[in-house]
Parts: sequence; C-alpha cells; structure tokens
Amino acid sequence: MKTRKKMLMGLVSAAAVLISACSGNSQSSQSGEESAASGGNDTLTVTIWDSGQKDGIDKIIEEYTAATGNKAEVQVVTWDQYWTLLEAGASGGDLPDVFWMHSNEAERYMKNGILMDLTDRVNSSTKLEMDKFPEEIKELYQYDGKTYAIPKDIDTIALWYNKTLFDEAGVSYPDESWTWDDYYNAAVQLTKEDGSVYGTAMNPSNNQDGWMNIVYSMGGSVLSEDKTKSGFDSPETIAAMNYVDSLVKNGMPSASTMAENANDAMLSSGKIAMLPLGSWMVAPMKSNEYVVENCAVAVLPKDKDTGRRVSIYNGLGWAVNANTSNPEAAWELVEWFGSKDGQTRQAELGVSMSAYDGVSDGWKANTEAFDLQPYLDMREDVVFRPYTATTVTWENKITEDLKEAWNGNMTMEEACKKVAEDMNQILAEENQ
Repeated sequence: MKTRKKMLMGLVSAAAVLISACSGNSQSSQSGEESAASGGNDTLTVTIWDSGQKDGIDKIIEEYTAATGNKAEVQVVTWDQYWTLLEAGASGGDLPDVFWMHSNEAERYMKNGILMDLTDRVNSSTKLEMDKFPEEIKELYQYDGKTYAIPKDIDTIALWYNKTLFDEAGVSYPDESWTWDDYYNAAVQLTKEDGSVYGTAMNPSNNQDGWMNIVYSMGGSVLSEDKTKSGFDSPETIAAMNYVDSLVKNGMPSASTMAENANDAMLSSGKIAMLPLGSWMVAPMKSNEYVVENCAVAVLPKDKDTGRRVSIYNGLGWAVNANTSNPEAAWELVEWFGSKDGQTRQAELGVSMSAYDGVSDGWKANTEAFDLQPYLDMREDVVFRPYTATTVTWENKITEDLKEAWNGNMTMEEACKKVAEDMNQILAEENQ
C-alpha cells in the first residue's frame, strides 16, 4: 500500500490538466463521445490512444454486443493525455473499465493494485489459448506470478520509401539485399541541396521505430539482459550511434525542422524519401492519397558485419480496471479480444497485427494499397523493446541526452556515455 501511495502522490492535479487539455483536442473524443467515466453501469468504457484503430475495434465490439448483450463505448485519447487520464483515474478511483497497457508502464500499474488480477479467469477460460501468444508479451503482463492483461498485438518496423523521389534521383529501390551502408548512401543521394527533399528523418525520440533497430542490428544494446545496466557505453552501441550521427549530419533535415514537423507528415508530403515506421502506422498511411500513390514498403536494411536485420518489437495488452463496477462484462470483453476469433477479426479489419500466432496474414490482406509482407518478414529476427519498471524515466533521459548530439552540442560518443551514466543511476535507484 505504501508503494501505491508513493506512485499516486502528486497525481490529483493531473485530472485538472487532462480536462483542460482534452477540451481543445479533437482526437480526445470521437463523434461526441462522453468522458471515459460516463458510460454508466450498463455500458463499458474502453479507452485507447490510436484513432486509426477505433473503427475496427468498434466493429469487434458490435459483434461482442450481438453475442453477449453487453455494450461498450470506445474513447480515443492522445498518447500523452492517455497516461495522464490513467494516472488521474488511479489517484481518484475513476478509471475506464477496459484499456490498453504498454511495456513502458505495465509493471508499475500491475504492482500497485490498479489492474484486475485476471489469473483465475485466464486459467478457467475456454476461449483463450495463451500458448498461442509470444512468451515475451505474455511475461510483460505478468507480475509476481499473476496475469494482469491479455496480449493484444505484435508490432514490427519496416521501411517506407517514396518511389517517385527514388526515380527522380535515379536511386534503386530498397530491397532485402540492402545494408545500412546502402541506406546511408541512398539518403545522401536523395537529399537535395536546396533542402526541399531529404533522404530520411529520425529524432532522438524515435527509439523503437528508429535508432534502436540500428543499434541491435550492429551488435549493440540499450539495456543489459539482466536489466541492471545501460548498454550505451559499449563499443558496438557507440559505433551504431556514430552511424546514426552520420545520417543526422548528411541525410536528414535540421534538428529544429524535425522537432517542428512529424516525420510521417514529412513522408506524406514528399519532404523525405525514406522512413522506418511501425506497423501501427499502416492505418493512417493507407488513408493518405499521396502516400498510396507514391510510396511502398520494404524490409529494414541489415548490418554488413553481423548480417542481422533486426526489428524492435512490442505488444500491447488489454487490461481491466481493478475497481470496475462491471467486472464480469469487462473480463468477457477482454477475453473476446484475446480469443482466436477476436484476434482474427482484429487482423482482418486492419486494426493491427495480432499477437495470436498464425492469424496476421489477414492483416496483410486488409489493404491493396501496399504490400505489407515486409512487416511479417521482419518478425524473423526481433528484439523485444527494452523495458524496466522505470522505462519512462530513463527513456526520457535518453532523448534529452541524445538531443545534445543531434543539435551539435556534443559528439555522439559523448552523448552515449552521458546516456549510460544517467541510465545506470536511474537503474541503480530502481533496483535498491
């Protein structure tokens, strides 16, 4: 209880922040939906952060309602406001009934009594086949031998490229033979002197969908296997980040330009020619006319020395509010999402790749605009997104330190060593 109180101290004011933030944000409410706490006892409240997945999830819920009679309403809240909402709910006791969990936050929510313990329900379920889910995703949502969320999906990273810009520059399209050296050379060739087009873009905050893939491909690491030390001061990680630094200096927009413009927005407006993107970005890309007309998808490059083509991957989980007023209906909805049928529908509707083994071919077929096979191919060599109980703290520190290199205030090697020092201090405090 003391741990939970410590986590929740200072969060009462977060509710006021959320209310003021959401009032002016169109993504925080869809079609005039009410707040996450206003569904009433007869309607489950379901909160997510990705508007691109809402339509598909709504359809799955319609099927759930038809089969069970239970109703549910989905609210979309932007990523930053999402965690403010949950923290305010954890402090004030007014959480949605069902919501997503992420590796960044799962442990602290599980160990503080905020999520419903699903262990007995999972063990007695006739709908769930837990052996069909990746072990790392299942373990992510387990704490002290208990299960607190059902795996929702699996995501990988692939390379989007602008065929029109490649053709204009006379550069061959990326394929499975590409190394990171090929990527660098193409980025330089595709970058125009007048600044109208750049080869690629990558911010310090683009970890899973950016530099992390390069680090692990080149034999480096972000976190030690026992999760007690940073990997940023290893020679392999420094070498990989020096490669990233060469891209920053020769094939990307300025740090200030990238800070002011989302990378995917620059891709979809023809300002950059290549961009690693997570599979969660397929929904907005397939609805963008420019991207559909000009862009395609390839696997990420491999490292010429290690031969590895790595994708950092992650998986969300469906969690239930420990204090929901309708626990059985909330559990039945989560069970429905996690069943083979629910996971198959998620893939077919293009919501996201499913965590359930063997059903994501349906996701590949959800659009004719692009060949999504590269995302499936990237599952051949994956590294689970590094996490600990304090992921948010040390990830924010990584971003802060790497910005100094991106902005030219220190060398990349200096930035990496600063990251390692800061991470090790945070991890030491975590493990006390």
